[in-house]
Amino acid sequence: MIPQKGKELLSAVRPVWVETVSWHSSLAMQIEGIRYMKRTKYQELAIIDTVDFGRALVLDGFIQSTYADEPYYHESLVHPAMVAHPSPRRVLILGGGEGAALREALKHKTVSEAVMVDIDGEVVEAAKEYLPAMHQGAFKDPRAKVLIMDGAKYVEEALARGEKFDVVVMDLTDPYGPEIAQGLYSAQFIGKVKGVMADGGVFVTQAGSSFFFEEEYDAVLRNVSANFRIVVEYTVWIPSFGYAVNFIAASDSADPRALTAEEVDKTLAERGVSTAFYSGRAHVALMNMPIYRRFKRA
Repeated sequence: MIPQKGKELLSAVRPVWVETVSWHSSLAMQIEGIRYMKRTKYQELAIIDTVDFGRALVLDGFIQSTYADEPYYHESLVHPAMVAHPSPRRVLILGGGEGAALREALKHKTVSEAVMVDIDGEVVEAAKEYLPAMHQGAFKDPRAKVLIMDGAKYVEEALARGEKFDVVVMDLTDPYGPEIAQGLYSAQFIGKVKGVMADGGVFVTQAGSSFFFEEEYDAVLRNVSANFRIVVEYTVWIPSFGYAVNFIAASDSADPRALTAEEVDKTLAERGVSTAFYSGRAHVALMNMPIYRRFKRA
């Protein structure tokens, strides 16, 4: 039963966008308008303006990024892997259609090339037009190479060419989300990704929610662990998601947990990296925060 004040609040916040949090829970937010909406070849794409979170990219009913809180997500995804590598020069980003992961990788002046591969060109084009505060011109950076193709196909071709990357970032839709990304979380594919990594390379992926989708998260964790010697789990709260999102970083030699706050800050300063959320202290906190799991009650 909703109290009277709750009813008044609900009435006051129409129209609302209902964001799926899990199969059984949703997050309702007031919106100011829908700026763009269409069915692409691969997924339902929407760009909306919300009251609390500003502009948002939505794919198949799941918010991917919002202006208000995307630095929490993208900085936490990209920088722990980047600072764990002593000198990342070539970076591969699988997914990341809004260009924000590309933006963060390019902040490191050690980077000579960042290759972003996204299967849905319509998402990339919509982001270029409607989400300028997310990509911040990253698509036009001369070090950026943006390819519209299947990430699995690109990795296969890169393997055949003998290409190598220092850091690989998987910024895909959730492992329980649209089918187009699910195969890229398999142990077999992650093994192929490892094949395009240079010695000392660092891999990182977002892995959904260990609280709401524990089985799917555990499957990704197993698949990463089957391929790398060092595997690091970490998490950060994303207000517009309604949950703490999980990340998994991995390498055969580099361990982000070994870095001190001072070492991280020194690396960021030397590489000219400016951030809104991530720092040495944030890094240490991320590496030490427990992973959210459901408490099993008798």
